[in-house]
Amino acid sequence: MASSGRAFVLHPVLPAKFNQHVRSLPDILDEAGGLARAIHLDVLVLEAVRVTRISPATLLGSGAVESIAERIAELKPTLVIINATLSPIQQRNLENAWKVKVIDRTGLILAIFGERAQTKEGRIQVDLAALEYQKSRIVRAWTHLERQRGGLGKTGGPGEKQMELDRRRIDGFILSLKRQLEEVRKTRELGRKSRERVPFPIVALVGYTNAGKSTLFNRLTGAGVFAEDMPFATLDPTLRALKLPSGNKIILSDTVGFISHLPTHLIAAFRATLEQVQYADVILHVRDVSRPDHHAQRQDVMDVMKDLGVNIEQDERIFEVLNKIDLCPPEDQAEYTRLSRLDLKTIPVSAVTGQGMDVLLSAIDTFLLRHHRTAHFRLKIEDGQALSWLYRHGDVIDRTDHKKTIDVSVLLDEKNKGQFERHFGYKDRHEH
Repeated sequence: MASSGRAFVLHPVLPAKFNQHVRSLPDILDEAGGLARAIHLDVLVLEAVRVTRISPATLLGSGAVESIAERIAELKPTLVIINATLSPIQQRNLENAWKVKVIDRTGLILAIFGERAQTKEGRIQVDLAALEYQKSRIVRAWTHLERQRGGLGKTGGPGEKQMELDRRRIDGFILSLKRQLEEVRKTRELGRKSRERVPFPIVALVGYTNAGKSTLFNRLTGAGVFAEDMPFATLDPTLRALKLPSGNKIILSDTVGFISHLPTHLIAAFRATLEQVQYADVILHVRDVSRPDHHAQRQDVMDVMKDLGVNIEQDERIFEVLNKIDLCPPEDQAEYTRLSRLDLKTIPVSAVTGQGMDVLLSAIDTFLLRHHRTAHFRLKIEDGQALSWLYRHGDVIDRTDHKKTIDVSVLLDEKNKGQFERHFGYKDRHEH
């Protein structure tokens, strides 16, 4: 794909008290460069700049601002990316000093989201997050939305200041988008309830962006989901059916990747996309263990999941999928194999080569069958509908056909067993 411009990427190394999770500088710069390239920017410069004391006006010190200005004048980038959060005043002052467009980490992530979102829900969430972000900056970012969606009713009187007018208009768009998002959530809730009536378990993939979730999804389902080696390749949830070794079906769900220092309003805007994780029967936490900073990435995922009410350390639904082990040195591969023997929910895999896929599917199967019990029913010979239901929703392990009846032994979970007994009127013969 053609380049969308040339980027000068700077990571401010702030005083230690501002660092949330310790990462090596090369890992931080690698991620920042990956984010820039995700919107097809050519990265001219990718470097760190030390900040001993944060300037309220420019974030960086005056000496750094001046020396960077000289390099920008020479290299002529189309965009400067600051891999940190800038206040509106800092962003404006840097643009004035450097005579070039400046965006911060949040603005860059929003640009990626805007390009990746495909579904109606995804686009609404992107617009909402962008407006919440722009509201403090009061730029005319709402004009493209105005063209798309038309006006939103009355604005202020003729004496109202332009800034207040802008704020009120953005507030109006935000309110409208939140209403649209609420409708989408209601539709999603209805869809979830209808899936409960067709009780295939939901298995959700979560993980840091670029951990290989979509590649794993494609490997398991054969689906052609966009799975390029770049951050946020997947923004919209994708659902596919998959058959386990036992013959039981699951619904596999791919989700947006997590990332460090994601602003609160952005998490809130994408909450509906991540909500399905809360209702999943199994959660596969996919980790790129070939990265030196994979422990820090795990912590970032844990922080966001905790915000959704899921505790990775304690939730029994969590499987740790150690992906990209084919890229790890032999000693690390041996260690991950050892860990997997100690914990059956820690599974080393390679989504690219297919290594570990059979172990992963078997582990999911075993976990989902943990509450299954063998039930024994005597069906009427003519009741083909009941027999068909048992084959679809359980694992028939024994069947004996008589002249007027069929004796069936079937592995069912308690939920399906109760549903079958209520709907068809049969009772487990070994319980009565």
